[in-house]
Amino acid sequence: MKKIHFIAVIITLIIGCSSSQNSISNQKCEISTNASDTVRIANDSLEYEVIIIEPRFNYWLQSQAKPRGFYTENYLEGRNLLYVSDWNSRVLQPQRFNSKLYEMQINYNPSIHYGYEVNYLIYNYFIYFQLQYKQQLSGYVPRN
Repeated sequence: MKKIHFIAVIITLIIGCSSSQNSISNQKCEISTNASDTVRIANDSLEYEVIIIEPRFNYWLQSQAKPRGFYTENYLEGRNLLYVSDWNSRVLQPQRFNSKLYEMQINYNPSIHYGYEVNYLIYNYFIYFQLQYKQQLSGYVPRN
């Protein structure tokens, strides 16, 4: 059974940023985890929040994902842009793609600099999602 938790994963992986901000690299970013395997990345001053609620994601992130610093920030931003684009396309095609996997669009603005940590976690969630649910986004075979 596909976990309903997943709904909140990318649903709440909504990155809502104020349009006037173009850089958040120097802003304080709060990252928290808890026992229910929830990862929350937030910067209240810029009004964005990413919440990943997915069973086993934290474990996968710690045990199988490439370590922080392995990929460049430009690489992560580029891949995230492709993954978000494909994701949003699938949300708009519920007759073709499982609407329980692709429920809400993700607002990822390439003109906003989210910083390394945000891009790292989003990228790794997309990798985890593809491996866990046997999906392939943007023609790239996911690798961990």
